[in-house]
Amino acid sequence: MGNRSWGRLVAFVVGVSLALVVAARAEAAPQGSTPAQLAPPVRGTPVIVRPFDPPAERWDAGHRGVDVAAPVGAEILATSDGVVSFAGRVAGRNVLVIDHGGVRTTYEPVTATVPRGTRVRSGQRVGRLDAGHDCGEARLTCVHVGLRRGEDYLAPVFVMSDRRIRLLPTGAAGEIERRAQQRAAAALVTAAEEPGTGSGPPPGPTGLVRPAGSVTSRFGMRRHPVLGVWKLHDGTDFGLPCGAPLRAVAAGRVTQSYFNAGYGNRLFIDHGTVNGHRLVSSYNHASSYIAKVGQQVSGGQVIGVNGSTGYSTGCHLHLMLWADGQLVDPERWL
Repeated sequence: MGNRSWGRLVAFVVGVSLALVVAARAEAAPQGSTPAQLAPPVRGTPVIVRPFDPPAERWDAGHRGVDVAAPVGAEILATSDGVVSFAGRVAGRNVLVIDHGGVRTTYEPVTATVPRGTRVRSGQRVGRLDAGHDCGEARLTCVHVGLRRGEDYLAPVFVMSDRRIRLLPTGAAGEIERRAQQRAAAALVTAAEEPGTGSGPPPGPTGLVRPAGSVTSRFGMRRHPVLGVWKLHDGTDFGLPCGAPLRAVAAGRVTQSYFNAGYGNRLFIDHGTVNGHRLVSSYNHASSYIAKVGQQVSGGQVIGVNGSTGYSTGCHLHLMLWADGQLVDPERWL
């Protein structure tokens, strides 16, 4: 395609996009005390994976909101000033509802970080994205945002302060998701470090750093919660919130990082010799990792973001440990 033809195509796409935005904005701004425009529900430029697609009839199937790409554990922001009118579970999902006066926005699956009755401002953090809402061919995770006036669904339109339009090539959504996860993880590193030290909690008596959270499932034989078969639970599960920072149990070098259908996102660290034994640790089910293969990390350093990838029933860390090449019970070493 020549430069002139490409220019015409870009101009056409921009023109159509502007027309759609103007039309949707008119629908999204009903009369009365309502938001004139909506701020993005996530930090940065929102990437809409699935747009608003209402049914012809109220009872028909359709998509009564928009799906915005975000990593599990991402901060969810209020799209306009309002009052939290609901924060709880609906049909097995955590749902947050904000009343803006005349219209209300809904966010799911989102665990609220503000209680019902809280008055919030546009752009204020109101929750964190849960696992469970995959969207798009690239198996992205998304937050579903709805806008309602009474029983009628309206088209949410997110307006950026710079009002720029970004044209993305086909297949760019996966790269955008990866970068969004990296930004979220980097923010967690800053928030999770101890003030003035640049490191996490100190090691315990064994020299290893115990992950935060409580043990939810121990090493040993059990019935697998997803597969339903009796098998070895080859690590220790720690209950951690979605999006919580994951820390290395000891200093070492990252040797592997990949996705596995059962373990989800995995990362391995070779710790060398600790207390006379060669130790290797593995971290599983993460949303994403910020430590890279070949990187040297310190004990307690943030290496990733907790999630629920692979065969998992909820956000948690599945920690595995090998001593001298043999799989061992991590609790005996922590």
